Amino acid sequence: MDSAKALWSFIARCPSPYHVVAAGVARLRTAGFSPLVWGEPWQLMPGGSYYVPVFGSALFAFRVGEKPSQGLRVAAAHTDFPGFRLKPRAGKAQEGYGLVNVEPYGGLILSSWLDRPLSLAGQVALRSDDPFAPELRTVDLARPLLTIPRLAIHLNREVNEKGEKLDRQKDMTPVAALLAAEEGDGFFPALLARKLDVAPDDILAWDLNLYPVEDGCTLGFSEELISSPRLDNLSGVKACLDGILTAGATEGLRVAALFDHEEVGSRTKQGAASDLLPELLAAIFRGLGGSGDDRAAALAGGFLLSVDAAHGLHPGHADKADPTNRPRLGGGVVIKQAASQNYVGDAAAQAVIRELCRTQDIPCQTFANRSNIPGGSTLGSIASARLLLRGQDVGVPLLAMHSARETMAAADQDALERLVKAFLA
Repeated sequence: MDSAKALWSFIARCPSPYHVVAAGVARLRTAGFSPLVWGEPWQLMPGGSYYVPVFGSALFAFRVGEKPSQGLRVAAAHTDFPGFRLKPRAGKAQEGYGLVNVEPYGGLILSSWLDRPLSLAGQVALRSDDPFAPELRTVDLARPLLTIPRLAIHLNREVNEKGEKLDRQKDMTPVAALLAAEEGDGFFPALLARKLDVAPDDILAWDLNLYPVEDGCTLGFSEELISSPRLDNLSGVKACLDGILTAGATEGLRVAALFDHEEVGSRTKQGAASDLLPELLAAIFRGLGGSGDDRAAALAGGFLLSVDAAHGLHPGHADKADPTNRPRLGGGVVIKQAASQNYVGDAAAQAVIRELCRTQDIPCQTFANRSNIPGGSTLGSIASARLLLRGQDVGVPLLAMHSARETMAAADQDALERLVKAFLA
């Protein structure tokens, strides 16, 4: 129950990737980690603890041991989640309604976003004295503002027999206001300007996402389940942060790496397919007065733990699961495997995680896709290939992955956090 409350409390503070980074920075700063600036020379010391945010929506934290080239361990997760992002010139007046123009982000379940109270959060860029340095503000409108209304059954009488085929432009446009006759498309910038206490013309651009305003909760007869938005992948983010915060004095180097844009392929400047993690490790060893040989030695003996959600067995659709690898909610950490290498891992890496779970009395189980149902992927293989680093994908099992609201077992979050803490110890 404590793990459940801590998780949904963390999720409530993180309605956008920018807020995830801000919440992580607050925890790291409170724990005594020292801030670094990306791109500046670092002077690091064995025994030190450091963090560096990058581009606002990615975050790295690390602890340096007495022998940093011996025992590199990286726990990685992603700060983003499927949903909707606001387009430029988002306001649209139509038939007396104020609508907001959005586009899908990632592989979301469209129907799960219908008829929910929604708000907006993210980053807004404002005019400043330097065109190359706009003022950036992290903003959360923090109240129900929008809804995407479903068509009434009287106007779609076959909806229960044939389901809903939703057009991403026509059917998924949120309603934001009822407008007077003289009001036009400028209603949205005016609302945002009031929130920021600036003139509408000072708003140059935004990176804002919709989010459901309902808080997470426990459910089940024994409160053994968690229902919440953004379990994929803030369950993994929290585990990585908890792990690096509790990592003790070590001989090696311990890193928590939180990337953005996993849900759209990781191929951005703050995604796992970028040079961020290789450059981070290079900067660390430069800051310690080390060499490329020290970095190579660290990688040769290192390990990447990629932490992302897994599919749990659905009780009504057991035929969608693999015949022998069927993780269930409450069964512990999921070790993921795919012959396609969409999940990072090999026999040696799986053995490491299994043995770590055994010695720490952490329950674990396995996931593999049905051979006739293509599965998803995550950042593990991408980051591992960039570094030439052995790694393994793990996570908690979910029901309704990529829904606006997902379900997991509270005990599995506890198991995941224990695993990441043991890995980074």
